[in-house]
Amino acid sequence: MNTPALSPPLLSARNITKRFGGRIACHDVSFDLWPGEVLGIVGESGSGKTTLLNCLAGRLSPDEGSVTYETASAGTVDVHRLSEARRRLLTRTEWGFVNQDAREGLRMGVSAGANIGERLMAVGARHYGEIRGTAADWLGRVEIDADRLDDRPTTFSGGMRQRLQIARNLVSGPRLVFMDEPTGGLDVSVQARILDLLRGLVERLHLSAVLVTHDLGVARLLTHRLMVMQGGAVIEEGLTDQVLDDPQHAYTQMLVASILPV
Repeated sequence: MNTPALSPPLLSARNITKRFGGRIACHDVSFDLWPGEVLGIVGESGSGKTTLLNCLAGRLSPDEGSVTYETASAGTVDVHRLSEARRRLLTRTEWGFVNQDAREGLRMGVSAGANIGERLMAVGARHYGEIRGTAADWLGRVEIDADRLDDRPTTFSGGMRQRLQIARNLVSGPRLVFMDEPTGGLDVSVQARILDLLRGLVERLHLSAVLVTHDLGVARLLTHRLMVMQGGAVIEEGLTDQVLDDPQHAYTQMLVASILPV
């Protein structure tokens, strides 16, 4: 992780609060994410972690608070004050979003190559041969045979779809990737392959990421820093190994005791 003292944070959340009717899904969450850092957000189902992630990524508007992002060329922007067109451009270029269900992050009616090529075109690629070549290269990077380039995701297994979704998100060289339970719902052996793939890509590409997971083993493997959520609030945070090896809050202690092997 590279955090020069004078560089601004890549993403900043201040006092993020989101309500659904009378239920507070996320309450007064603030943090900074630094370039090259992977932040994990963990907690049980209903803790507010996915709501927070969607607020950070501009998919939900918080009732209170703000999210700012340090763009590559336009300085700091307030994510929720961007026009819909500018936010959509940001999500296609500088950001990626890996959904738990890959079908939500892929166009299932077009080929694997077209899924990857769309992201390349969003950042200015126009030469068909080069787009196709890059798409084939990225299939290889995510351990999918290049001869599946013209096949549709409907013909892929769940694990292959998730790897294709990862390729689609990373091919454009995003600076920040949001990941919502990227290994959820997959068989254990497939989970291991996806985790190994993600760890390698994050390190090689020096990605910044925000990862939501209920699996503390996933968090330990992929993240530098951890925030633990309960009832919509962050109740503990710190370096990942520090939080998992010496949890201070009773809720975190319960999570560690019930999920991580002794």
